Amino acid sequence: MRLSRYYAPTLKETPAEAEVISHQLLLRAGMIRKLTAGIYTYLPLGLRALNNVAKIVREEMDRAGALEILMPAVQPADLWKESGRWDFYGRELLRFVDRHDRESCLGPTHEEVVTDLVRHEIRSYRQLPVNLYQIQTKFRDEIRPRFGLMRGREFVMKDAYSFDKDDAGADASYWAMYEAYARIFTRLGLKFRAVSADSGAIGGSFSHEFMVLADTGEDTIVACPDCDYGANLEKAEAVCPPAGERAACPPAEKVATPGSHTVEEVAAFLKVAPASIVKTLLYIADGKPVAALVRGDRELNEIKFKNLIGAKEDIRLATPEEVVKATNAPVGFAGPVGLALPIYADRELALASDWIVGANAADAHLIHVDLGRDASIVSFTDLREVAPGDPCPKCGALLTFTKGIEVGHVFKLGLKYSEALNATFLDEAGKEQFMIMGCYGIGVSRIVASCIEQNNDASGIVFPPPIAPFEVALINLSPKDDTANAKADEIYNQLTAAGIQVLLDDRDERPGVKFKDADLIGFPIQLTLGGKGLARGIVETKDRRTGEKSELSLEGFFEAFATWRAGVHQGWGLE
Repeated sequence: MRLSRYYAPTLKETPAEAEVISHQLLLRAGMIRKLTAGIYTYLPLGLRALNNVAKIVREEMDRAGALEILMPAVQPADLWKESGRWDFYGRELLRFVDRHDRESCLGPTHEEVVTDLVRHEIRSYRQLPVNLYQIQTKFRDEIRPRFGLMRGREFVMKDAYSFDKDDAGADASYWAMYEAYARIFTRLGLKFRAVSADSGAIGGSFSHEFMVLADTGEDTIVACPDCDYGANLEKAEAVCPPAGERAACPPAEKVATPGSHTVEEVAAFLKVAPASIVKTLLYIADGKPVAALVRGDRELNEIKFKNLIGAKEDIRLATPEEVVKATNAPVGFAGPVGLALPIYADRELALASDWIVGANAADAHLIHVDLGRDASIVSFTDLREVAPGDPCPKCGALLTFTKGIEVGHVFKLGLKYSEALNATFLDEAGKEQFMIMGCYGIGVSRIVASCIEQNNDASGIVFPPPIAPFEVALINLSPKDDTANAKADEIYNQLTAAGIQVLLDDRDERPGVKFKDADLIGFPIQLTLGGKGLARGIVETKDRRTGEKSELSLEGFFEAFATWRAGVHQGWGLE
């Protein structure tokens, strides 16, 4: 492939619309172009990177025993209504009506479609297990698409679905996919971590996210440096200290706290630590008010709270008007004593008493409150976000916090969809049973963007060899010299014959332009051939990751290059 004939429109300036580095560099390197909000055209370089990721994903899915299919992008509403997700999924589901007034949607995921397929085909336990996957364009109507391929409305995804006859088989399928994912991200040359995660709108009993580690990531990863514990912030378990003896708590007493709405203001007014105060947070869940309690210096984990109360829709904080209606007090003075709402408390609050809480009256709080004595608490459970300095729930070491980007998610779904869509089989005794399902997604296009977020410098992208659109940029500095052209063609043919992806820069451009484009696009290996080097019988090499340059003799070039290239791969942690 010759760059003089290639469509790679690089940009010198960063487009104003691009906020994150991957979006900026994908545009500047001529890999994508925006069509409309959250929807992009992949140009040749971008498509090659995308296909390189998809190739490794396919190889590892096939190796794990999954079988590739391709399901329709358009899905009938009837299936989503049958599963119960038509209304639950939210406005990200792009719904429309066809000319026959039939409701449909563009598929953001395919649990319903694949379950419908299998329920009409599988009758006996002898046909199980089965794992079906596809690589396909998905659509989610994000309210604020941004960050290029990181959060688009249209994206390329691999989704797989396993069906088993029992829990043991479902667990085996789950961990086979978990291990396949670990192999995929290792082969791609990415630094990643698998962490426990919330199942979200997909549902299911447990799940793991695969996170590419990057300082620009939107997700916070909580991990233990001394053991294998890891979770995203939404799922991370907060450990309580051992319960000690609780001193007798005096009767609750109402005190004036004029103008003190926030924890900090109350603490300053009463001259106490924020940890002595209980925050009472009012939420609206499925249209009804509910209260959550956490210590004043803690933050409520809304995902834990939503899962605890079993809310079908996203929960939200109550408006000031709704707070007044529920508590007879303005925002900042709500408290659990006498509150006629379901109240859930973080388990840390059960370990002590003598709390300060809102009095459900303007400019007033209660002191000396024992929650078990003075309030009606539905349950004490883990509701708070973990914080720096918290211990690991497995080994007790102090947890570390890093940033990451979700690129893969594996779920054990259980019976959620098989029961809803009546996907059954006959077991060994001839009894009808529901299939046990798993679901496994990888954001193929998101991997390309996440890779760039993890691997870039001031000059541009630094692609790992497996993802790069071309592994080698062969830069001919003397394209008008017949000898240089002949040697460039010879090297190009040697490398391509060995299965190495090479782009020959034969453009009639200044050397500086060629070097800048090679760095911008992120070719892992640069080989430079020019008149002076030819006279000396050498080719100059550059490892894009380290910036290190060296020289290889033209005599016996291929063997020397193979050895040098193996060193580059080792630097990426590749076999």
